[in-house]
Amino acid sequence: MLDRVIRVSIFLLWIAVVTIYPMLISIYVTMPLFIGFAGLMFIDGIDEDNYWKVIFSLVYIINLEVNLSLPLLLVVISIIIFYFFIKSRLSFLKLCSICINVVTVLSINVIYFALLYGYDFLNNENSVNYDSLLLFSILYDIIAAVLIWSISL
Repeated sequence: MLDRVIRVSIFLLWIAVVTIYPMLISIYVTMPLFIGFAGLMFIDGIDEDNYWKVIFSLVYIINLEVNLSLPLLLVVISIIIFYFFIKSRLSFLKLCSICINVVTVLSINVIYFALLYGYDFLNNENSVNYDSLLLFSILYDIIAAVLIWSISL
């Protein structure tokens, strides 16, 4: 009985994080984006056939992009680029799951910001200010991947 209550509580916590956190980021710009963490969750959901992880990460990504007025589905495109072109080359890190998580989060962030920079250059826009807050966001993203995800949700 207690196990079921804990599982429902964790499920409701994830729903609250997925729906409320992107709205808070649009208000408080110093909060980290967790783009790489959402990408890691998406990739693990695909690999494990866990559709809840895929759905939660997609809802978070779309909610984040809509709230911050970012190009729609650019995060998903960067995750797909990582999944098809880079993930298969990480086989030498099989014994270090934390290393795979860090490389995955860092790669997804780099691919996303490179695509966003290219999008901004082509459309002559300025979607994101590339400053030190962005580096802290990536650092917090890596910390989340190591601490939260490695504990096995």
